[in-house]
Amino acid sequence: MILTVTPNPSLDRTYEIPSLDRGEVVRATGERMDPGGKGVNVSRAVAAAGRRTVAVLPLGGAPGAVIEELLAAQGIEVAPVPIAGDTRSNIALAESDGVLTKINAPGPELTGQEQELLLDTVRRQSRGADWIACCGSLPRGLSPSWYADLVARAHAAGVRIALDTSGPALLEALREGPDVVKPNAEELAEAVGRPLMTVGDAVKAAEELRGLGARAVLASLGADGQLLVDGAGVWYGSARVDMVRSNVGAGDSSLAGFLIAGGIGPEALSSAVAHGAAAVQLPGSLMPTPVHLDPAAVTVTPDAPVDRVLGEPVS
Repeated sequence: MILTVTPNPSLDRTYEIPSLDRGEVVRATGERMDPGGKGVNVSRAVAAAGRRTVAVLPLGGAPGAVIEELLAAQGIEVAPVPIAGDTRSNIALAESDGVLTKINAPGPELTGQEQELLLDTVRRQSRGADWIACCGSLPRGLSPSWYADLVARAHAAGVRIALDTSGPALLEALREGPDVVKPNAEELAEAVGRPLMTVGDAVKAAEELRGLGARAVLASLGADGQLLVDGAGVWYGSARVDMVRSNVGAGDSSLAGFLIAGGIGPEALSSAVAHGAAAVQLPGSLMPTPVHLDPAAVTVTPDAPVDRVLGEPVS
C-alpha cells in the first residue's frame, strides 16, 4: 500500500475556451472538475495501476466534499482530516491552441489543532504502508519545517518516505534524510542556487542534495529524461514518446511508477520513466493504466549523457 499526503489539495476546475480575451465575456465550450494536488495525482496513478493507495487530505467545505466523492469514484481510499476552512478551488483556462492559464488559490490556513490532527492521521494510516509519499506545497499555517517533522516521524515508525516539494520545505526536510526526493529541473536548480545547463549539471545538483541528507534523488528533466542518484551511483533513463498531449501530472505519475516498482535502483527508475512517458501521451490529467505502458520504449543506463544540453536550461 502506498500512502499519500497532500497538505494543500484542490478542486481543479478546467474550462475549455476558444481564446482568452481580457476584459471580454468568454464562453466556455467545455468544463470538468478533477481532484487536484501532487499527492492526489500520485494516488490516482497508483490506483490506475491496480494497486492499493490511501490519500490523507485536509478537507473542508463543499469543495472538500466533492474531492472525496471524486476520489472514491476512482477507487481511492480517502482518510480525510476535517478542517474549518474551505479546501481551495483552482481554475484552469484551456485555449484551443493548447495554451493553458492556471489560477491557483492559496488555500485555507490550518490551525495548530488541525496540523496535529493531520500528523496523527498520517501516523495511524501508515501502519502497513510500503511507502509514504508527501507531495506539494504547504498550506498557510504550516511552517517550512512541517515536512521535516513528518519525515522524522515516519522513520521513527519504520516507514520509508518519498518527498516531492520545493523551496524551504524541501531544504528543511533534507536534514531528516528522506528516502527519496523528486525534484524537477527547476526545483533542483532552485535548491542548489545555480543554473542547470546540462544533464551533468543536474547530476551534480542531485549529488549535492544527497550531501544535504537525501538518500536518493529522482530528478525529472522533462523531455531530457530522468535521473536517479543514490548510494549505488547514477542512473539515467529516457523513453521514446510519439506525441505529447499533456504534461499535467506526468511527474506525479513518474513518482507513482517509481514507488510501485519498489523505489530502489534501475528497475524502479525504468518504471518511473515508463509511467511518465505514458502520462504525457494521454489527454488532460488522465493517469496511465498498465495497458498504456511501453517498457520496450524505455532505456536505462549508468552512462548519463553529462554533456547533453538541457532542452530548456533552468536558471
